[in-house]
Amino acid sequence: MADMLSRLSDGREITYFDDVPGRDRDAVDGRKLEPFAPEAEVRLDPLTRQPVLVAARRQVRTISSGTADCPLCPTRPGRRTEIPAGDYHVAVFENRFPSLGGKVGGRCEVVCFSSDHEGDMAKLPAERLATIGRAWAHRTAALSALPEVEQVFVFENRGAEIGATLAHPHGQIYAYPYLPPVQAAVLESARLHRAARGGCLLCAIVDREAAGPRVVAESEGFVAYVPEAARWPYEVHLAPRACVGDLAAFTENERAELMGLYADVLRRFDRLFTGPTPYMAAWHQAPVRHRADLDHLYAQIFTTRRAADRYKFLASSESAAGAFINDVLPETAAERLRSA
Repeated sequence: MADMLSRLSDGREITYFDDVPGRDRDAVDGRKLEPFAPEAEVRLDPLTRQPVLVAARRQVRTISSGTADCPLCPTRPGRRTEIPAGDYHVAVFENRFPSLGGKVGGRCEVVCFSSDHEGDMAKLPAERLATIGRAWAHRTAALSALPEVEQVFVFENRGAEIGATLAHPHGQIYAYPYLPPVQAAVLESARLHRAARGGCLLCAIVDREAAGPRVVAESEGFVAYVPEAARWPYEVHLAPRACVGDLAAFTENERAELMGLYADVLRRFDRLFTGPTPYMAAWHQAPVRHRADLDHLYAQIFTTRRAADRYKFLASSESAAGAFINDVLPETAAERLRSA
């Protein structure tokens, strides 16, 4: 199915991905926006040697929970939004308030999963999940080809409780011009494992977890499990059994299988407690330029909720010392998610 690339009035790109061919998404953005000029900078913490992104313009980004002022709903007569088309299946556009870009390099994109403001990733039909997977793969390949990009990071934040500023079903993609600290640490661990034992670190982890007590759900090609040293009370890693570096490297059938299992895990999170469970989902793809050492992706899904009426806050130990304390035994969390 052909994907349609267009431009917003300030010059940003928007691409439509449809479940079926033949859709017309050539609506023109009628807003009078100033030319897009992202402003961000990277500063290095001299104590930890870790980069920090500074993007002050994000202070004025849009916050919305309803349809009246939602910038991700389709454009309607009398109200123009970030999506010029009157309807869409999946739309991807450059973030108007990015954390990257400009002199820093890299890029931030928004991925809208549905035109339905009340939609939910976990409840979308298989054909829409496949379209989202195709959009993620397309953008991963395109962003990985940018000369300054080192890491393509696909993620979703759902729920005001974890800081999501828009209620419309959507996620984001950050194309970092450097390796973020977690990815850099995983790369170093993969290198040490390969030097000491040979082979892929993630393959070894997946093989071990697939045979253990923390499996939550699985399919022929993928395993979803609570990691042995989970940081969050309810945290699941979802990984392919074989080495696949990023979402663009899967076949269409493999990606459909992956997206089906991903939605299964999200539904299990929703059944843990009463009402929709706030969660974060992150796709840790292989770094663009270090595939010889690390070429195995995994998704990380977790909630900040640790009980029906309690949340896990990052207090001093986690926030200042970086020492996580988990309140739920990972084996117990896996059993509850299997039963959910």
